[in-house]
Amino acid sequence: MATPFESVPGVGAPARRVPDLRTAPSPAGLDDYLDTLDARRRGHADLLLELFARATDGAAPVLWGESMVGYGEVHYRYATGREGDTFRVGFSPRRAKLSLYGLARDPDLLERLGKHTAGVACLYVNKPEDVDLEVLEAMVRRAWEGDPRTWA
Repeated sequence: MATPFESVPGVGAPARRVPDLRTAPSPAGLDDYLDTLDARRRGHADLLLELFARATDGAAPVLWGESMVGYGEVHYRYATGREGDTFRVGFSPRRAKLSLYGLARDPDLLERLGKHTAGVACLYVNKPEDVDLEVLEAMVRRAWEGDPRTWA
């Protein structure tokens, strides 16, 4: 996949002794994965597919790994020489919470988003009803259009 960021230092897993990211486009089809979800998680996934499609100007979703839906691609490289590829923005409709990846961490948007928690590389939301979907869409769009070096 073409990306405006052919090499982005500092994006991806930290340069420490950890296995390489297993996050790669999956040979399994996205539709096949979505068909395995229970009704609640499938509803969340369908809502997020629509939201991300608008925010990414219709970019095609791709299944990454076993359960992550990603949009776009970014190559990262560290000063240590470690490098790899990951998606620009994405989500995973996990059983306990929705995981949202690569979103802009604008303090004003986070304050307006609603009920969420933040991890090192993602935001967690219990269910879409807990957040302002217009704010979430703005966060996805800002991350999609912005420089991945500002994701942290």
